[in-house]
Amino acid sequence: MKTPLIAALLWACTVNAQTWPTKPIRWIVPTGPGSAVDVNARRVAPRLAEVLGQPVIVDNRPGANSMIGAREAARSAPDGYTLLQAVVNNALNDLLTPDPCCILNDKLVPVTRLYTTPLVMVVHPSVAASNLKEYAALAKANPQALTYASGGNGAITQMVGELLKATAGIQVREIPYKAIGAELPDLTGGHVSTAFLSPVVIRDHVRSGKLRAIAVAGRERLSILPEVPTTAEAGFPGVEGSGWNGIFVPAGTPAAIVAKLQQEIARVLLSKEVQDDALTLGTQAGGEKPEEFAAFVRSEIQKWGKVIKDAGIKVE
Repeated sequence: MKTPLIAALLWACTVNAQTWPTKPIRWIVPTGPGSAVDVNARRVAPRLAEVLGQPVIVDNRPGANSMIGAREAARSAPDGYTLLQAVVNNALNDLLTPDPCCILNDKLVPVTRLYTTPLVMVVHPSVAASNLKEYAALAKANPQALTYASGGNGAITQMVGELLKATAGIQVREIPYKAIGAELPDLTGGHVSTAFLSPVVIRDHVRSGKLRAIAVAGRERLSILPEVPTTAEAGFPGVEGSGWNGIFVPAGTPAAIVAKLQQEIARVLLSKEVQDDALTLGTQAGGEKPEEFAAFVRSEIQKWGKVIKDAGIKVE
């Protein structure tokens, strides 16, 4: 039998969820304006505002490898009026530099995944390898001669590079850059051999012959690069890595509000316009229920935690 206090709290949560939202919603993006994550936010936020009947205001809070935005969200009231568009870096931070204030699936609870983008392994045309097996053979014959670009310690590009090295049993020298994408001029100039980048970033360079696409680090081929095999098709199953982002809210946000947010965001993501747009960018729109997204985040932390341990990656 419910006590009067518990019954009152349940009633208050139900009423709150039924009336929510009654004011603008803040959507925190932990990267800068114009970034891929920011572009994703600005695709979805206006459509979400339409279905919720309240403005959804994108608020860029870049810095500290996406942790500034996470901390800002975690200290906000758990009332459904602050959303965090967390990225894969936030999950990797929880492994390398955990901040108790904003651990994903704990202090920040999942709503739904927004977009997942498999990275594409590309090489400079001077690399004498047209496929992944030839690349592995070249690396074995010339240890440390090939290089790969990463976004630094804890970046998803480093994770994929180290996973490939461990799986293929090869030695390829890491060249860290300040941010993912900063390596592109050096890559097209032949100063670094290899990189793992989003398909829309390298598509035109591949088509013009400035780069050679070796494999898609995902489970399916991409419609914008249909001729490029997956890593599994290329003979290296399990070498998969994607950039992903999704919505989280402060722990304590009423479950009914979380459920409504997920339903409305999923409705936006499943629209034909958004689905078609995602295909042209080589990405996949999400929309899963909170528990499914939480399980995905746990699987990512487990997967990359093993890579970090095996490769001996530490924060400098």
